[in-house]
Amino acid sequence: MKTISELETIAAQVRRDIIRMVSGAKSGHPGGALGCADFMTALFFEIMDTAPESFTVEGRGEDMFFLSNGHLSALLYSVMARRGFFPIGELASFRQIGSRLQGHPTPTHGLPGLRIASGSLGQGLSVAIGAALAKKSNHDDKLVFALTGDGELQEGQNWEALMFAPAKKVDNLIVVVDYNKKQIDGPTDSVLSLGDLSAKMSAFGWQVLEMDGNKMEEVVSTLGHAKQLTGNGKPVVVLMHTEMGMGVDFMMGTHKWHGTPPNAEQTEKALAQLPATIGDY
Repeated sequence: MKTISELETIAAQVRRDIIRMVSGAKSGHPGGALGCADFMTALFFEIMDTAPESFTVEGRGEDMFFLSNGHLSALLYSVMARRGFFPIGELASFRQIGSRLQGHPTPTHGLPGLRIASGSLGQGLSVAIGAALAKKSNHDDKLVFALTGDGELQEGQNWEALMFAPAKKVDNLIVVVDYNKKQIDGPTDSVLSLGDLSAKMSAFGWQVLEMDGNKMEEVVSTLGHAKQLTGNGKPVVVLMHTEMGMGVDFMMGTHKWHGTPPNAEQTEKALAQLPATIGDY
């Protein structure tokens, strides 16, 4: 068990990792990764029943996680490395040719902790539902978690999946939506409004929770509540309100850092706001 303070310390280092990885590669997606750092830290260090020593691709007897919005790869890699799935020093190979840490996650090189390729937006929820159904068939009482983006929900495949899960009582599934209301082309309301997302999810038959994804105590509490709601015939969705670029003042409040790496000067400024808490790679 980690305290809230310990989780916040890890999340602060994860944000620093993200900036250094994207800056070093001169390529990547810092905005959403920074916004979801608190959630992912809580998930891997406190909420999920998983461990590096017990990881298998099949996921029998352990909770499973699927990153649907795969462009948040720097975040996933940082958290997995900090959790011990692979050496922390490997983060320096982010987006390099031949690296196991590609721009969008890929299991081609057998990276521990990774089960599927993702980044073709709209597909991860369907995969997560399949994994959850497999667990039911195998009488496995562990859970499946998935993270998707709000802009990603503009992909039609998601809505087939969102109809399917309640209809088939996939109640061992917790889906978290990064509800930062921004995407690469601008505000989601301007690109293609999602309308009343909570009402839509409820109408489809989901149990809906909401949380501030940048307040660690609320993240841990809400995800704990979500786990308690599983097993009663309905899947659970958490609408997670985050700030894109959280932790770096000039990246917050705008969609412009969705997929733009900081230059050397911007990197220095960002890192000055993100002190190393448990040591850089």
